[in-house]
Amino acid sequence: MERKISRREKECEEKQNNSESSEQDKDYKTSLITLNVGGYLYITQKQTLTKYPDSFLEGIINGKIMCPFDADGHYFIDRDGLLFRHILNFLRNGELLLPEGFRENQLLAKEADFFQLKVLSDAVKSRWEKEQLASRETTFLEITDSHDRSQGLRIFCNAPDFIAKIKSRIVLVSKSRLDGFPEEFSVSSNIIQFKYFIKSENGTRLVLKEDNTFVCTLETLKFEAIMTALKCGFRLLTSLDCSKGSIVHSDALHFIK
Repeated sequence: MERKISRREKECEEKQNNSESSEQDKDYKTSLITLNVGGYLYITQKQTLTKYPDSFLEGIINGKIMCPFDADGHYFIDRDGLLFRHILNFLRNGELLLPEGFRENQLLAKEADFFQLKVLSDAVKSRWEKEQLASRETTFLEITDSHDRSQGLRIFCNAPDFIAKIKSRIVLVSKSRLDGFPEEFSVSSNIIQFKYFIKSENGTRLVLKEDNTFVCTLETLKFEAIMTALKCGFRLLTSLDCSKGSIVHSDALHFIK
């Protein structure tokens, strides 16, 4: 008798656990929402879409706004499916995080306005304004010697961050080529100035160490500048001094994205 009661109790307990598990699975599934945005499917949680009250997505999920369904029963929103990735990431992270080189600020601002996400719209517009301001400000880096500033290399670009990056790269290369003599050049905000920077017989600018050996030619620095620019997605717009006849012999480089 005891054995039968124990078995029944065990069966009842298993049924109860299965029922609770089934209810949890059901609740979890109903919390998942699939959106069809311009032909792109996105699956996310209900709490993500309702994060900002009075937004377009919150209105759809809570039945305040009527939204059509596609053939599979998913909410269909006739907007840019690719850009919605950034809308959804903003809802998940609570901040604007865009990939490097993103250039669709105006379109993303329009999408943010449509989805009634003012915080996102303001963030995108602020980012856009900063980029436009930076694009109008041409930044430069000058590499020269302490005796004759008319000789050397000038690098122009409309991206201050790039100038900072290329400056640090050239300083790194110079230090490695100078082989323990970093005091042979100084660095300020926009100028790298070499103390022993002279002309060779063929007109090439060279760094001269105290033992009279040549290291780190200007051509090396030009090569480093161009390679760094290409890796960062910039292109050489023009040589500002075309009278030299080639990039190798020019006194200035102009990069732009």
